[in-house]
Amino acid sequence: MKQLLYSNIYEGKFIKRLNRFIAEVMVDGKKTICHVKNTGRLKELLTEEAIVYLEKSNNPMRKTGYSLISVQKDNRIVNIDSQAPNKVLYEALTNREINLPGFDNITCIKQESTYGSSRFDFYLESKNRKAYIEVKGVTLEDKGVAKFPDAPTIRGVKHIYELVDAKKNGFDAYVVFIIQMNNINSFTPNDETHKELGEALRFAKHSGVKIMAYECDVSPDCIKFNGKQCGILL
Repeated sequence: MKQLLYSNIYEGKFIKRLNRFIAEVMVDGKKTICHVKNTGRLKELLTEEAIVYLEKSNNPMRKTGYSLISVQKDNRIVNIDSQAPNKVLYEALTNREINLPGFDNITCIKQESTYGSSRFDFYLESKNRKAYIEVKGVTLEDKGVAKFPDAPTIRGVKHIYELVDAKKNGFDAYVVFIIQMNNINSFTPNDETHKELGEALRFAKHSGVKIMAYECDVSPDCIKFNGKQCGILL
């Protein structure tokens, strides 16, 4: 199984978040600012003095010299790169490492495809079928249970209902949660944070949309799809 690799990784300690995109960290005994590659809340991860892993940029024109890639939480490392889930799933689809129920022998994979008023992450074709996939990255974990979202997402709810419409119009439809960590027992929508998203997922499942969740192996310099499918609690 292929992995998404990062280069020039440095270990640091988290100090504080200045805004959604920028955080202050301690690296090699010096305070510096870094780019946070995730605009979610991440409150349970980005705690004071949490061990973080950063990718140093080789671009002298950048305002920040580092990008925050992952965070140590208890006995696991959690990847927080919001671009990673799509890349991980693309590799898994391309290399036939994932089995989509009812959809075999993929002949076409297109990224960023529009249906209705939504732009889904993937459009697939096989000999006789067509499908849309929406991908969600998961960084929130509680006692071995992965949860999504960590902040309300009106856009996420809209995408799920658009997938229901696509299913009604003859397409296969999937929501795939890429859990950016390993050793996960199950996945559930985070109703406490956004009840409407949980309701949308349950309605989608009832309407024939396939809901799936896969975990990844994560180290300071990579994230790798490991093929383990997690049970869905809806």
